Amino acid sequence: MLRSLKYSLGYVLKPLFIVILFGTLFGNVSAQSTLQLEEAIRIGLEKNFSIQIAENEVRISENNNSVGNAGFLPVLSADGSINQRIQDNVTVYGNPNITDRDDKNAKTTIYNYGLNATWTIFDGLSMFATLDRLSAQLDISEAEARYQVELVLADIISGYYEIAGQQKAAQVLENTVEISQERIRIAETKEELGSGSAYELLLARADFNTDRAALIRSNSSLNQLKVLLTSVLGEDRSVNFSVQPEIILADRLDFDELIEDAVSQNQELNIARLNEQVARSEIREIRGEWMPQVDVSGGYGYSRTEASVGFSEFSETDGFQYGITARINLFDGFNKNRRTENAQIALKNEELRREDLQLRVRAQISQIYAQYSDALSLIKLEEENLEINKGTVDIALERFELGTISSIELREAQQSLLNAENRLIEAQIVAKTAETELLRLSGRLFSRVE
Repeated sequence: MLRSLKYSLGYVLKPLFIVILFGTLFGNVSAQSTLQLEEAIRIGLEKNFSIQIAENEVRISENNNSVGNAGFLPVLSADGSINQRIQDNVTVYGNPNITDRDDKNAKTTIYNYGLNATWTIFDGLSMFATLDRLSAQLDISEAEARYQVELVLADIISGYYEIAGQQKAAQVLENTVEISQERIRIAETKEELGSGSAYELLLARADFNTDRAALIRSNSSLNQLKVLLTSVLGEDRSVNFSVQPEIILADRLDFDELIEDAVSQNQELNIARLNEQVARSEIREIRGEWMPQVDVSGGYGYSRTEASVGFSEFSETDGFQYGITARINLFDGFNKNRRTENAQIALKNEELRREDLQLRVRAQISQIYAQYSDALSLIKLEEENLEINKGTVDIALERFELGTISSIELREAQQSLLNAENRLIEAQIVAKTAETELLRLSGRLFSRVE
């Protein structure tokens, strides 16, 4: 299943990331290699260790899901043995006409070979219940593997856009450093012309160093985010790469549709429903033990005995044997009653877990959707604030150069622009992270793979 998911990835995810790909084709060329989101997803699905472990669990369940493991097929065995005895044999007949015997190292060899088959033809239908249980357990393994894929995919998308946001934050700080450099130039020019002061120049240089320190810390955080992403990808790659800078949001998600899809498509709920099927099958398996078990058997055997002493040198037998056996357990200390009752309680627990999980998924969607809606509103507001602050800084620089405002006022305008840009980036990251999690909870994040 997962192998087919990977092979169809390029076709399936293309509609999701076409905007990103176009951005790549027409974007600026960077000195660093640019990691595309689609490429990151492809690498993660191929190399992530959690996904590989989940794939192996699916293979184990596939191996277990067989009619032989369920008890439908006969058991065939072959056996053979050669036994030899070496003994001292003294025989006293008590008849003067018969000579007593005293045989030293008398050898006897016995050969036995056989082929036997046993087939349970009726066990109270337990084997059918076992096969249903094994099939449900395979479905659970596949659902758990898909759930793991969704978790990894969500981590990759969220991590990718966190890097994009941190890249933008670093770029903002670079612009801030450039403004601070321009401020130093103006302060130096004013001091040379006698219209400025050494205090303003020192203040400008101190703010410039503060901005440079903030840029260093921002780049450090950026590298840490890249390390986290490469660990999710399962790849030991250098952090000397960049990502596409734009944080792309899908069309606004509808709350009612998310809830509806989550009930039918959420992988955790799907696993919970499959666990109920397993519990029901286990009850049927135990109930089958109340019925008689009927086995048919048959086989072929050969036996030969060779003796160096005695009345015959050897004897041998061979032939077929067959039969039918029926058995029923009349009393087992009420153990079947106990196991049946426990299995019914286990089924009830699985039903309760599913209901509890369904409520928790709805609560998660409600909570995250509120964050998502607030973030979208903040994005619009902060975009307006950003434009206002950009204009404010341009005016402040002109006035500072003309000497109509102080360096402190210019710094305040500069800091307001920096805060507005950071708030916008933060709102975009929150919105994208919430959007990704809502798609995962509703079962949409990887639904097109099927």
